[in-house]
Amino acid sequence: MLRFNDIADRVLEYDSECDLELLQRAYVFTAKVHEGQERLSGEPYLIHPLEVAGILVDMRLDEVTIVAGLLHDTVEDTLASLEEIERLFGDEVAFLVEGLTKISKVQFRSARARQAENFRKMLVAMSKDIRILLIKLADRIHNMRTLHFMPRAKAQVIAQETLEIYVPLAHRLGIDWMKRELADLAFRTLHPDVVVEFERMLRGRSDERERYIEEVKGIMARALEEADLSGVVSGRLKDMASIHAKMADQGLSLDQIYDVIAFRIVLDGGTEQVYAALGLVHSTWPPVPGRFKDYVALPKANGYKALHTTVIGPYGERIEVQLRTEEMHLHAEMGIAAHWRYKGHGGREQDDENFNWLRQLLERQQELDDPHEFLDTVKVDLFADEVFIFTPNGDVINLPRGSTALDFAYAIHSEVGDHCSGAKVSGTMRPLSRELESGDTVEVMTNPNQSPKKDWLEFVVSGKAKSRIRHAVRLAENERSRELGRGILERELRKSGVSLARVLETDEMEPVVARYVKGGVEDLFAAVGYGRVSARAVLEMLRPDLSTPPVEEVTKGRKLRDLFRRERKTGGSGIRVDGHGDVLVRFGQCCSPLPGDEIIGFVTRGRGVTIHSRECRVAFELDKERCIDVEWEEASDIKRRIRIKVTSRDAPGLLAKVTKTISAAGINIGSARIDTHDDTTATQTFDLWVGDVATLREMMKDIQKVKGVLVVERVRS
Repeated sequence: MLRFNDIADRVLEYDSECDLELLQRAYVFTAKVHEGQERLSGEPYLIHPLEVAGILVDMRLDEVTIVAGLLHDTVEDTLASLEEIERLFGDEVAFLVEGLTKISKVQFRSARARQAENFRKMLVAMSKDIRILLIKLADRIHNMRTLHFMPRAKAQVIAQETLEIYVPLAHRLGIDWMKRELADLAFRTLHPDVVVEFERMLRGRSDERERYIEEVKGIMARALEEADLSGVVSGRLKDMASIHAKMADQGLSLDQIYDVIAFRIVLDGGTEQVYAALGLVHSTWPPVPGRFKDYVALPKANGYKALHTTVIGPYGERIEVQLRTEEMHLHAEMGIAAHWRYKGHGGREQDDENFNWLRQLLERQQELDDPHEFLDTVKVDLFADEVFIFTPNGDVINLPRGSTALDFAYAIHSEVGDHCSGAKVSGTMRPLSRELESGDTVEVMTNPNQSPKKDWLEFVVSGKAKSRIRHAVRLAENERSRELGRGILERELRKSGVSLARVLETDEMEPVVARYVKGGVEDLFAAVGYGRVSARAVLEMLRPDLSTPPVEEVTKGRKLRDLFRRERKTGGSGIRVDGHGDVLVRFGQCCSPLPGDEIIGFVTRGRGVTIHSRECRVAFELDKERCIDVEWEEASDIKRRIRIKVTSRDAPGLLAKVTKTISAAGINIGSARIDTHDDTTATQTFDLWVGDVATLREMMKDIQKVKGVLVVERVRS
């Protein structure tokens, strides 16, 4: 167990002027307010803030950050107030603690919406002080280390969130050790059976692998010594998560993964020593074509610098080698914490380039009102592997892999993207949809009459391009709907001898607007154009004396019966639309949602409401004005057709084991297709009738346990 004295001693090792009295007061305060609280492990809660502070000390951060680490849960989990923190420890500590306190007083429709808004809040706060994120990552590291004490279902939710948000954030900050540990802990929680299998297979060859590592290290060390280069050579087994990802991407078994060992050479001196050592490695063993990456000349967006190469080492084994200087190595392991040192009253040396990605995320969140869309757009940017594209002037633009010339145009400037009409790639005119490769030089052509098109969303990949195009398309669609709605309303009123222009000159329309929409009369026109409000209903409010037998109102929050104008069965869909269970619905074939999936509805006149999964790519392209709240009926027992894909070894009897596992889960197989491949793997695709997502997940876990199965995934066509 870590003790306060241990923390104090370690801080003094790198900061002899540290305010120990401030740290002592924070420790005593934390111990007092958390007294009597326990972790799920049964240990005193105080252990958690002490461990978080210890991680921050390992990163060699200042006393204000460490104090905030000790106090980070006090406002959220105890009776302590933010005002009390500010009075006792100062406004700087209070600001950090406030940025770490989750949104707790706001009611959200789903856990995902809460997650998105908490992340948005943290993003805004950390843009003002990056220490908020460093404390949050330290907090997440310790929580992940103790995740095994949680119920399995909740632990897996936290692990998935860690994998989707906090691992890429640690990567963006360049803190490699933290990224690796978070990814490894998340992987162990999400894939415990795969971990057991990996460890069993790797354990059997551990002695052989250790001998191999020592042999390669010896060869490299001798070559460096003979060339008068000073450096340290190390070797390690790659992380399970990265090995598993490679197996999934390439459809390989563990036996077929060769380059599972990575070597690192950390050299004394400057950049020239790194390139000299690279020459030694390539002269010792033949390099694998296409596997060399120069992150020294072209650093990653997070500032990472190194040379990466893969060679055919002793006995024909592929080995990966990274070459760095000591300075590069320090930055690779500690990232932003390696050169961000907080002194005095929060002063700091700010490197704007390091936070360009953060500014872009903040700019994007201003345009996205939907928390789900914001969170998923952020994930795309954080996870992105990168390509390096050149401007005609020779400047380098980092883009997500798979980017097009249109993504490049938006990376230059939003206006350039909006008016992009064509592009030259390395001097040749190319379609805007063509995927770019590292090293391409792109020249963008613009036309002031050009505007974003909806079909651009089919091929752009960067978050900035997607959010900007969606925003522009929605504005255009909203404008068309307003014009259409105004025309419909004008014609309907004219039939009854009412002039819309005259009504608008008075305040007669105000109660109608207040009843049907949030906003002004233009929003009412848009609602009529979208079909969410009927022109007849508006007329009846304006001129009750002209009304015929009552027409049911059609609004987002009221009955929807007149919207769809067709005979329909009730209670058979398992879906409630804005609280009503008798609305015509159909399910999007693009995502095939199941009970348990988070869903969203899309209103289409005459065709009812289409149900999409919140995760669905198509759902992000829907007009938000026509989206409606939907939920699964609790008592629903309707089975829906979904598809899964199983990648496995091509072995006798394996198909029978998989189908037996599916049947044992009480799931019917609608159809099956089996394809075998030249690399001795097979792909089994099943159409299944499943009642809920929980049953599906348990069945997929059981299939993953079948010996010979490599990957099981749900297919959303």
